[in-house]
Amino acid sequence: MVEYDKDAIVYPYITSYIRGEIPERHGILKELEEYAEANSVPIVQPETAKFLETMMCIKRPARILEVGCAIGYSAILMSQYLADGGSITTLEWDAQTAEIARANIEKAGLSDKIKVVLGDAKDIIPTLTGEYDVIFLDGPKAHYIYMLNDCIRLLKKGGMLISDNILYKGMIADDEHVIRRKITIVKRLRRFISAQMQRDELETVILPLGDGVTVAVKK
Repeated sequence: MVEYDKDAIVYPYITSYIRGEIPERHGILKELEEYAEANSVPIVQPETAKFLETMMCIKRPARILEVGCAIGYSAILMSQYLADGGSITTLEWDAQTAEIARANIEKAGLSDKIKVVLGDAKDIIPTLTGEYDVIFLDGPKAHYIYMLNDCIRLLKKGGMLISDNILYKGMIADDEHVIRRKITIVKRLRRFISAQMQRDELETVILPLGDGVTVAVKK
């Protein structure tokens, strides 16, 4: 048995156990999981998806902003727990991927609830107005730090900022793990984590779940 993988945040045998306890998905979400695996499309890891699902079940958000739509998996997942009349705005920079996401969302019958916006999130977010109950960051990791102020501005009091891949295969916590070509991403993610932890208007926790998650609640 492999007890430790230097690229894993959690011992692999623990991850295997957790994933084994997660009920198998069906319908469109199962189809998207299979598509992502077959086509090497990054979606949230199973245990992170379950965590996200649980947070949405608790929060029952009316408005969600997602950065990093990919094929629409997380948006469709979160949509199950929207409040009546709720909506999701999800941002995707790649035109082809955005079209795939729109097709998946339409297939799921959710086009009236989920809007895919094409463009660079760091340029779009400063233009957004209104308040969101949940913001989910799962786009380019090096850009998280540049979006933090606007995310705080856009969050309702009591709203949650959830950020994925925050420990980045352990590189964030240990210099010996850092791959040279990833140094810029690592430095910016470290700045992002520290900035969240130090902001008076946020209560933030770092979770060693999946590839690392932070949850920040606006006070």
